Amino acid sequence: MTNTILLYAASACAGLCVFTLILLFFDMLSMIRVEKTERGIEARRIPIILRIFLPFTPNFRRLCASESMKNTMAKMEEQLGKAGYDSDSLSVEQFFTARILLAVTGVILTVLFFLAGNPAYGLLVLLCACTYPQVWLRSTISKRQLEILKALPNVLDLLTLSVEAGKDFLSALRDINARRRPDELGYELRKTLHEIQLGKPRQIALKEMALRVKHAELTSVLNAIIQSDELGVSIGQTLRIQGDQLRTKRFALAEKLANEAPVKILFPVALFIFPAVFAIVTAPILMRAMEAFK
Repeated sequence: MTNTILLYAASACAGLCVFTLILLFFDMLSMIRVEKTERGIEARRIPIILRIFLPFTPNFRRLCASESMKNTMAKMEEQLGKAGYDSDSLSVEQFFTARILLAVTGVILTVLFFLAGNPAYGLLVLLCACTYPQVWLRSTISKRQLEILKALPNVLDLLTLSVEAGKDFLSALRDINARRRPDELGYELRKTLHEIQLGKPRQIALKEMALRVKHAELTSVLNAIIQSDELGVSIGQTLRIQGDQLRTKRFALAEKLANEAPVKILFPVALFIFPAVFAIVTAPILMRAMEAFK
């Protein structure tokens, strides 16, 4: 009986270790960059496990262009835009092709694991292969949205000071963005400024930026700037009000995350720490009891 319990415990620990190693492997793959030098824009990160399948994109163009896939491709393109990827860095056809080929590879590996007598490993590989692209995309979107939320109040404060000091809005935005460290908000601002320099009206460029990023707070700020521009209201006062509101939202978000931390830590504590403490405390007692019964 004791040997059976130890065998099940060892199997469970081995499974957890394999699952953790797989997550670590995918996380390491996501850190590899794809080179991109157009207009000096920084490289966009694409996991190498998706990058492997990108050369096969032309073989799936008919499938991507079919009428039945129109809604799916539109939703996928919207998600890629929210993650910061355009047609130059990662197109919707490339991402869709990578998802299909990765799933097919997972099915093939699952069959091989079944033939080798390890169905559990095969199902685990299939689950990771089918869910990893979407999980990676959602994680990238959430990280990007959070980074924009953190950087936006500071940019608005600097813009407010520059505009109230007498600078033009676009000149102030260009100078501030040139002196900031590269981040997701700076990437979108550079892209918008480049479109304005090519002749696109400022209001249209700002609206397209809001539609492309789909960030609630950024959309509110851009709409306020556009409305101030149309009505002739002082942009400096508008920027100051928006900056105060965003700073309040950022503090509220920080308090919310701090209050959620004790609840979130209960699961890893109960799963990893409590069993170890219980084993250390009870193992000597159980061993002495078994010796006494023998």
